[in-house]
Amino acid sequence: MRICIVAEHASTRFGGEAILPVHYFRLLRSRGVECWMVVHARTQSEVMEMFPNEIDRILFVPDRWIQKLLFYLSRFLPRRLSEATLGLLNQLITQFCQRAIVRGLIRDRRIDVIHQPIPVAPRFPSVLFGLGAPVVIGPLNGGMDYPPAFRRSESWMTRVALVIARLFANVGNTLLPGKKYASVVLVANERTRRSLPSGIRGRVVELVENGIDVGIWQSAQGTSVNAVPRFVFIGRLMDWKAVDVAIRALANVPSAELDIIGDGPMLNAWQSLAAELGLKDRVHFSGWLTQSECANRLLNSIALVLPSLYECGGAVVLEAMAMGKPVIATRWGGPADYLDSSCGVFVEPESYAGLVAGFAEAMRRLLDSPSLARSMGAAGRVRAVRDFDWQHKVDKMIGIYRSVAENLDVPRKLKTTSISNATASETN
Repeated sequence: MRICIVAEHASTRFGGEAILPVHYFRLLRSRGVECWMVVHARTQSEVMEMFPNEIDRILFVPDRWIQKLLFYLSRFLPRRLSEATLGLLNQLITQFCQRAIVRGLIRDRRIDVIHQPIPVAPRFPSVLFGLGAPVVIGPLNGGMDYPPAFRRSESWMTRVALVIARLFANVGNTLLPGKKYASVVLVANERTRRSLPSGIRGRVVELVENGIDVGIWQSAQGTSVNAVPRFVFIGRLMDWKAVDVAIRALANVPSAELDIIGDGPMLNAWQSLAAELGLKDRVHFSGWLTQSECANRLLNSIALVLPSLYECGGAVVLEAMAMGKPVIATRWGGPADYLDSSCGVFVEPESYAGLVAGFAEAMRRLLDSPSLARSMGAAGRVRAVRDFDWQHKVDKMIGIYRSVAENLDVPRKLKTTSISNATASETN
């Protein structure tokens, strides 16, 4: 088969969904699948560094002046409002440019299937239709709001704008009906399925959004080598990640430290909070680290903490599970798709004070019972490898590509282990 992956970005450094096309392209090419990728030039240097032998298979959309202007203006708006307005417009410009490139690939390379893995937002319009090749979109993951107790944390302007944007989502998807005309639309969960625009004509199939590379995220052997027990947060430092909850919780756990890995607009505010609480010596801001470096930090930790209030996915949860580490997470959104009580501790987002107290209690619980932390970690490792290995996920995607290319039926719900490596090899 000949597959064309179309994505806004492909990056291991951007965080979030940008890593998804990297995994698809990497694993498909490792199996000898004829595959091309079309992405924006913002990540060109990184992509060329990752795939030096595949440059002839990767096409880049140049960064235009209008996109640079939109990106600059977006910095002055609240994040969710920016994404729903200027961010939407910026990505649509990229998609229209990609549309012309993909049309040329279909003509010159006889592409069998187009796969658009991102953006994962279920209401985001797609312009990939009417190109002469079937389209697979997703897995999508979204349809979320903040927990009820935290919805007032956003400005009234943002809340009103988001309501208006959602009301016009069907109009946008009617004018740009890529999702409606796609052969298969993949959704990560039922919540996302309910958020799809109306009028979807193709099959809607459930498939988990994220996965793990077990070659990087290896199960921890032995115990932590840190002199002081340490918890770890990994992610972009955005307001909705609520790292302040973990920092305040640590103030009530005097025997531990917190390693915050990542960068973002909340860095200075959270550094100031740590200093204000007298925690500068126990809260460590490590900045952006590679996946291998993150794996090493997890190896030498007690658990991952993820107090996010708006986490649709949460690949970092799977990474901690693969490392044999328990996870303390807010019971909201994506983490609930991956964790259960055997491998994690959920904290209910009923109030800010309650969330802080819940994280502090969970930290103390794992510190006081190393055997519990080990047993949770072991259970998480089994679950992660069994259900979320990227190799199994690509098995499944190859089966979907084949079904679409041959116009076969696709099951509505797929387990990551349901398609064997042998089937994938036959498909190649």
